[in-house]
Amino acid sequence: MSLISDNLQAVRADIHASAIAAGRDPQHIQLLAVSKTFGADAVIEAATAGQRCFGENYLQEALDKIQQVQAQAPQLVLEWHFIGPIQSNKTRPIAENFAWVHSVDRLKIAQRLSEQRPASLPPLNICLQVNISGEESKSGVLPGEALAMAQQILALPGLKLRGLMAVPEATDDLQQQRLAFRQMQQLSMQMQAAGIALDTLSMGMSSDLHAAIAEGTTMVRIGTAIFGNRNYAK
Repeated sequence: MSLISDNLQAVRADIHASAIAAGRDPQHIQLLAVSKTFGADAVIEAATAGQRCFGENYLQEALDKIQQVQAQAPQLVLEWHFIGPIQSNKTRPIAENFAWVHSVDRLKIAQRLSEQRPASLPPLNICLQVNISGEESKSGVLPGEALAMAQQILALPGLKLRGLMAVPEATDDLQQQRLAFRQMQQLSMQMQAAGIALDTLSMGMSSDLHAAIAEGTTMVRIGTAIFGNRNYAK
């Protein structure tokens, strides 16, 4: 087996064990492989090992990679998720090339994605990004504004609001990690109680995977633990 295949197997085992320890069904936790800064070969290697869902942060890199993967391995049917910051002038290619967008934090972005989603494609799955830690450097709607924005997004054609996404403030303290994720879970439950049908909590990365699983994540975004350390200089 390849290194990526070995890593994928280890990550899946870790997710399974963490879910069992938290009293959860491992089948309810989806693995999103974050392939940013890694090439098409790495994606194909992971896909050959059974991974189908891939997350990308940088639009042009992602578009090039999607094209390369399709050219090199046309037999692969992959699901691409955009998880990075979104500029208004970049919404069209996102709407045209991705199945999911996790990082919607402004109504204007949602409106543009709605207008630019091709009618020939299924509705674009949307997660509303929440700035759960209140960091000035982070994107995301504030928790108190999430319900109102979700209600507005629900009215937009071509989109399907699936849930919430967060990148909490980085910390090595397990209890602090769990607190942020617990607040996300509570926000999701509050929104569901208000009539917003949500089925996704996109939260948890290589460094805080166990805390996210303990607090109810349904989709973990794992990059380094699968592909290795990133070289941003490339």
